[in-house]
Amino acid sequence: MTTLPASRTPEARLVVVDDEPNIRDLLATSLRFAGFDVVTASDGTEALEAIVEGEPDLVVLDVMLPDMDGFTVTRRLRERGVRTPVVFLTARDDVADAVTGLTVGGDDYVTKPFSLEEVVARIRAVLRRSQAHDADSGVLRYADLELDEDAREVRRAGRPVELSPTEFKLLRYLMLNAGRVLSKTQILDHVWEYDWRGESAIVESYISYLRRKIDVPGPDGAPTVPLIHTRRGIGYVLKTP
Repeated sequence: MTTLPASRTPEARLVVVDDEPNIRDLLATSLRFAGFDVVTASDGTEALEAIVEGEPDLVVLDVMLPDMDGFTVTRRLRERGVRTPVVFLTARDDVADAVTGLTVGGDDYVTKPFSLEEVVARIRAVLRRSQAHDADSGVLRYADLELDEDAREVRRAGRPVELSPTEFKLLRYLMLNAGRVLSKTQILDHVWEYDWRGESAIVESYISYLRRKIDVPGPDGAPTVPLIHTRRGIGYVLKTP
């Protein structure tokens, strides 16, 4: 695990995790040059230690690691209550990988081979999403759904709902536009703030996973009124039936 003192105030603190020394060193050097403070790790065990102890602003995490995969690392972080945003690095250009990463609590992914400019752009986009709530205030309410922007907490019928930074921003956008059908393009523009090159399947995956957290039966098994609805061929809307 290595770090390098910054000669200026860093834009953010990052942990870069990759078992390939060439990729790890190239990423770390490039991200430091871009203005980030970077700590590196070569496997999942080192990554967990660096993230828990260092409390970084974001993690760049390779999916394929020698001791445990990146999805397992992220799952263990979320189980510990660590909500640090995660950008996955994956060599497999497969939407299924992206969906798996989002399901365990990831925020974005970059497919190898990648350009360094793309990695930096994605990191900054995720940081904007995760920090956006700091500039907002107040509580949004719709039906029995409540989103507290200051505390960054969500409750459904009084039950706390754990969301990643991207899920939080997606739900906030839906709540701000309750009753209005939002297209996938609108959601990409306002939530991701990055050109996903037409990968609208990411929106579908996030909506699906958000539904599993929001539109679920209560602790007593009582049915919950679905709030997130699909308008086929158009988009999505937050509304009561």
